Amino acid sequence: MLKKRIVATLIVKNGMVVQSIGFKKYLPVGDPCVSVEFLSKWGIDEIIVLDIDASLQNKKPNLNLITEISKRIFVPLTVGGGIKTLEDMRKLIRCGADKISINKTALENPEIIKKAAGIFGNQCIVVSIDVKKNQRGTYEIFSDSGKIATGLDPVSFAEKVEQLGAGEILLNSIDRDGLQLGYDVKLVKMVSGAVKIPVIACGGVGMPEHFLEGFTKGSASACASGNFFHFTEHSPIIVKSYLLNRGADVRLDTYADYKDINFDKEKDRIIKRSENYLDKLRFEYLPEEVI
Repeated sequence: MLKKRIVATLIVKNGMVVQSIGFKKYLPVGDPCVSVEFLSKWGIDEIIVLDIDASLQNKKPNLNLITEISKRIFVPLTVGGGIKTLEDMRKLIRCGADKISINKTALENPEIIKKAAGIFGNQCIVVSIDVKKNQRGTYEIFSDSGKIATGLDPVSFAEKVEQLGAGEILLNSIDRDGLQLGYDVKLVKMVSGAVKIPVIACGGVGMPEHFLEGFTKGSASACASGNFFHFTEHSPIIVKSYLLNRGADVRLDTYADYKDINFDKEKDRIIKRSENYLDKLRFEYLPEEVI
């Protein structure tokens, strides 16, 4: 059986890694090359780099950035943002990308999934799906960084892209993004239960326990986070040690293992920090139903 994967998602805006909150607010974090180098050295299984400006501003993928990033890491690299054609994909792969993530292009031109899978292989094509609850309280896919409702059901669309040849699905919860409340495990379970290809859960991690919930309650094949890994105390090693201590089948191949760490005390500390963080966001960013 394949081991569960811990994935870091780096959101890039204006050439800089940012902390995303609800797909609306972006706080600067730092240089992408520095971020990926740290993550690669500290035991992350895979890295996803998403350039959110590229599609919104009708730009091509930043090939120079991907080339520099690929020189610094030794884990699989997935790249998304501004990818519209098979040639865009080909260029990114030549620059060092192992997988290609498409979002808006998959919505507008689903047949490109089939063509790309035929050329580059199913394992290379990741379809990113951004989901939030609409005014009716049902899950709906949104495009353009959560701005435009598509009317599409995430489960039905996931089944469609699987049939077209997608190798993986990156499932993003817009409602949970940046709130540190944990994954929307109901959404993750719905999608992962409908398809046979791996589903990567993303959106809402605030503590190591949330990764465990993504695997056990959401049945995700991989659990991803962006904001959580921007701080050294939230290194992938701590997350993996926590998961191993609770029976999750993850790979831990670094020299440090944190076997003796008191995770209950660590959990209390992170919860307190998260509460303070949410208090600061509460009246500016959180939707009323979450408050």
